[in-house]
Amino acid sequence: MKTPFRLDEHPHRPQPLAEPPAGYFDRLPMQIMARVQPAATREPAALGWLTALSVPLRTALAAVVILGGFATAFLLSPTAVDPSDAGALSAVPQAELVQYLLASDTRVSLNDLADLPATGHALTNSYLQASPNELQEALDAQPTEEIYL
Repeated sequence: MKTPFRLDEHPHRPQPLAEPPAGYFDRLPMQIMARVQPAATREPAALGWLTALSVPLRTALAAVVILGGFATAFLLSPTAVDPSDAGALSAVPQAELVQYLLASDTRVSLNDLADLPATGHALTNSYLQASPNELQEALDAQPTEEIYL
């Protein structure tokens, strides 16, 4: 168990406190400023020519350097996939493609992965051979609500 702490049992400073030396508070700000002054630093000689340039010229130089960096990165980056390489994707087994799509963070549903037959542009001509009267009858047979009329 801890012993109780009593302030009265500890020695006190003598009263009153000693007076500060004469002029102490007048000299204090100057003493503090002298201690916190940073040492004079010299600029590196390698960048001395840059400070000799005018501000607009330095801004233009910075813009040229940044644009040059982007252009270099663009020219040195690997090229995109050629459209002629489309056969490479068909060489990947379908089961592997399905596993890749299901494992990725994109929300792919099974309907997205369903096999849909390749259709031609003339598909509608093969099954929509109805006369205007038959189309009107099919439309009239659809239930309608009065609010849409």
